[in-house]
Amino acid sequence: MRRLLIIGGALVLASCGGSDTTTIETEDGTAEYEVDGDGGAEIRYTDDEGNEAVITSGSDVDAELPAGFTIYPGAEVVSNTVITGNDGEGSLVIMTSNASVEDMVTHYRGQAESAGIEIGMEMTAGESRIIGGEGPNGEMFSFNASNSDGQTTGMLTIGRDSGE
Repeated sequence: MRRLLIIGGALVLASCGGSDTTTIETEDGTAEYEVDGDGGAEIRYTDDEGNEAVITSGSDVDAELPAGFTIYPGAEVVSNTVITGNDGEGSLVIMTSNASVEDMVTHYRGQAESAGIEIGMEMTAGESRIIGGEGPNGEMFSFNASNSDGQTTGMLTIGRDSGE
């Protein structure tokens, strides 16, 4: 699942502009992706054992967050990436808000802890904060927030390994 979140993030960046359909053969399997002209993308990855993962990304993709997690009140979702597959599932949501970094971090810390996720990592660097942790059932969570000119950008990453 962690590998899929990284691949999904990288392909989101590659999906900006244009329209394209491509197939990529790797030593581990095949990735097919389609990028539409509106900045959306769907990537289907099938490994050599037939396991498939689907990554859907774009500004119009509905956020599929686990129970107990919500988009920060009043925030605008800039981009959302949803990953599903045999290894697990997850979402990566990028949002902006007029709220402070601290308010957004407090919001997501509370939701994570209520979901049984133990925060095991915290970092502050200038106007940026990152928290992250894991849950008892394979959940992975991180929230990164930074402020620039009064606008806070938050990136919520949450997923779960299938446990297989």
